[in-house]
Amino acid sequence: MFYPVQIPEPKPGEKQISAMVVLNPPESRRLLAKATVALPEVQNAMKNGMIILGRGITNAYITEELLNTKIEPKAGQTVGIICNGATNSNAGPPPCTWHVINKGKVVEGADSNVEILKFGPDDVFIKGGNAIDTQGNAGVWASGLKGGTIGMCWPIVTPRGAHLIQVIGLEKLIPSVHEAALHSGIFHFKYSMGLPGRIVPVTTSLVVTEIQAFAVLAGVRAYQIASGGVGGSEGAVALALQGEEK
Repeated sequence: MFYPVQIPEPKPGEKQISAMVVLNPPESRRLLAKATVALPEVQNAMKNGMIILGRGITNAYITEELLNTKIEPKAGQTVGIICNGATNSNAGPPPCTWHVINKGKVVEGADSNVEILKFGPDDVFIKGGNAIDTQGNAGVWASGLKGGTIGMCWPIVTPRGAHLIQVIGLEKLIPSVHEAALHSGIFHFKYSMGLPGRIVPVTTSLVVTEIQAFAVLAGVRAYQIASGGVGGSEGAVALALQGEEK
């Protein structure tokens, strides 16, 4: 489901204005990272609980915002990757191993498979995604026989009442995560341009897109009005923003 946001209704006589913005994928990821860090669940976990950051490009931006560090190359922070027209996996070591945070302090040399077993209601797992539909269902591309990161975290986070926050840019908007799940799988394809996998539907996570990010950071409504581009704007999203001019 989409992360719930509440935007105050305009007061009588209060002027609302609109603005149009175009965000390239890196700009969207930076926006999403700033909004994720500002979420009350994340702020509380930084003080009183634990945060685990799954590997991913967007999560590289979140790590930078959360820990005031720099990660390059950000593509090296992910495992699964779509690159050069094919799906693949990155077997190299991540440029940053700061992925477990306990009460605001990085747990050096942490094994997230072990640390997640300590999770309780105040703790947060931050994960990316490969698909999002208009109903707020998230989809994660899984090529590992054990379900990858989502197969590790979801069964633990969900029954414990911890927070699974998925940060997914609108460039990954698809018609239906349910349909995508029905028509994908590790052994589903006879032919595949790259590593085959399945879109695993996740229905209980809190999804943050650019729409929720603008609401959290600026208290404005955002509406997606176009996608795509050329000349360095491939994957861009165009958004209409509405709110008080200030």
